[in-house]
Amino acid sequence: MNTIDFLVRKDSLGDTELREAPAPPLAAGQVRLAVEQFALTANNITYAAFGEAMNYWGFYPAESGWGRIPVWGFGSVVESQHPDVSVGEKFYGYYPMSSSVVLQPVRPSPAGFFDGAEHRAALHPVYNNYTRCSADPFYTPQTEDVQALLRPLFMTSWLIDDFLADNDFFGAGDGGLMLLSSASSKTAYGTAFQLAQRQGIEVVGLTSAANLEFCRSLGCYHRVVAYDQLDQIAPGATCVYIDFAGNAGLRRAIHTRFANLKYSSSIGGTHVEQLGGARDLPGPRATLFFAPAQIKKRNAEWGADILGQRLLQAWRGFIGKVCDPAAPWLVVEHHVGPDAVKAAYAAVLGGRGDPRVGHMLSLAKG
Repeated sequence: MNTIDFLVRKDSLGDTELREAPAPPLAAGQVRLAVEQFALTANNITYAAFGEAMNYWGFYPAESGWGRIPVWGFGSVVESQHPDVSVGEKFYGYYPMSSSVVLQPVRPSPAGFFDGAEHRAALHPVYNNYTRCSADPFYTPQTEDVQALLRPLFMTSWLIDDFLADNDFFGAGDGGLMLLSSASSKTAYGTAFQLAQRQGIEVVGLTSAANLEFCRSLGCYHRVVAYDQLDQIAPGATCVYIDFAGNAGLRRAIHTRFANLKYSSSIGGTHVEQLGGARDLPGPRATLFFAPAQIKKRNAEWGADILGQRLLQAWRGFIGKVCDPAAPWLVVEHHVGPDAVKAAYAAVLGGRGDPRVGHMLSLAKG
């Protein structure tokens, strides 16, 4: 059995290689999963763009200079040397862009297990958890694609909304504006979906001219404005900037125009070619949002069960809109095989294509 890995240059994300090699034998306590399918979104490009700063490259190390981008998807056990994990079981979790992966289950439970590989010990446990589909309340076979594409993004969206509300919208909650860049991205419109349910704020999407109509069609933004039309928003507006684009020029324009900018939250980097620093900006310091920190806070305050129930309730409401047959927010495209994966990656990296499309990939050969 061979394993195919999709690798990217850490310092040049457009340079990629497909490498095939014999799968390593299992040691005692390890399992091998076939990575059946995984989602590729702008969020995964963010993982790569911030790979060094936030150690996303650390989950699946590669040789010097190269990285394996982590992705969310599904894998099934094809070989097991662990007594609590059986061949044939399916797991949702954080995989490499590979055809198979070797994991080392620890803390097994009816719900799943954590990967106990030594190199992942210092990494956040949220990303080390593998959930048995048979015991996962979020899982249904008919929504498997939507789960891989949107579940991790929506969890981040929900946590952003919760974080802002938890901080009283930093003083912008009484008639203020929430400005969301890269408004067509899935994490942004998930956040907008949550924020739109709050009272006393206006949710404003910022996007390219090409994506204006898509963003407006979603119905979760009170207003949608093109990047070159910031002058349509009053400069004296009390606002919070929620930055999914990571575009340094846009960030500076926002900070310069809005004297009553109360908070600037850096989420992602969908505009890979325009990424840049956030030093010496007018107004508040641009602060990186780290979803696991808010999870940790709410776990301590509410307990994991209550947090899980609230997330599940919100998720069901969200996918009800996303999967509305009358006006679906998401149309899934499948890309199977190494060449198809390489082409899909190039398209997502370049920000090309219909924002309504979600890409599900598999490195299986035919």
